[in-house]
Amino acid sequence: MIYDFFAWIIVLNLLELLEWTLKIPTQKFIYERINTQGTMLAMCLALLTGEEKRNFMLKINREYMLELTRRMTVSRTAMTRIVGCYMDKDGFVDGTFNTNFLKLSSADKAKNLSIAKAIPFSETNKNLKRYQFTGRDSVKMRQLLLGLKSCALKNDALLDTFYDLVAEKCHFTYDYAVIFFHGTYDIPVKGTDKESLWDSEEVYEYLICAICPVTGDYEAGVPEFGFIFPAFCDRTEDPDYIDIYEKYSERPHSELYHLLGLK
Repeated sequence: MIYDFFAWIIVLNLLELLEWTLKIPTQKFIYERINTQGTMLAMCLALLTGEEKRNFMLKINREYMLELTRRMTVSRTAMTRIVGCYMDKDGFVDGTFNTNFLKLSSADKAKNLSIAKAIPFSETNKNLKRYQFTGRDSVKMRQLLLGLKSCALKNDALLDTFYDLVAEKCHFTYDYAVIFFHGTYDIPVKGTDKESLWDSEEVYEYLICAICPVTGDYEAGVPEFGFIFPAFCDRTEDPDYIDIYEKYSERPHSELYHLLGLK
């Protein structure tokens, strides 16, 4: 990746400076101080200006998204819950559901995982873009999403609040479903050669939201809009960012960005 290339250039220049000023052998410093990719990245980001750091953080690393989607199979999934509501085009709720994901049949698991997977598997930095919560409205939405994550989608009052906001602020020409998934991912530690060491130091807990057109007997189609929260930044969660999916990137749903307080 180009980011890794530039990161190493910055780090090596820094190491040369340290070797010259502190008389520390560069090779020894590398082995003793830079044991993880995260440490390297933190050192690099410290040298960037505010705007450079912001632009860097808003770029999504596709490999990290693929890390998540590889677990989105019936045999490997760590999804714990699926919830949602069906709305008609006028914003009236036709029905809701809240189910333990592991209690679904294999066929239903596969069908719903294909909906969830469509979002992180989409083309990064085109159909899936990263945004930062900054304004007052976005901070309120951030708190609501954090509440939904912390209760693992079991708080119906918080869910109803989100559904009401969608019905109020978003207008579609078709019936649709708002579907939430709650999942976890044991992040394996990676060595300096980027190979997994299989040990896990952190669990990434996340939500995927998908807004899909509905056809027939409450059959949700391919998502047209959605998001992942918190963003999976540098293989860890960052609740200051959210990754937003648009099926048609050239025709963004501006009202949904307003809903999230981002525009």
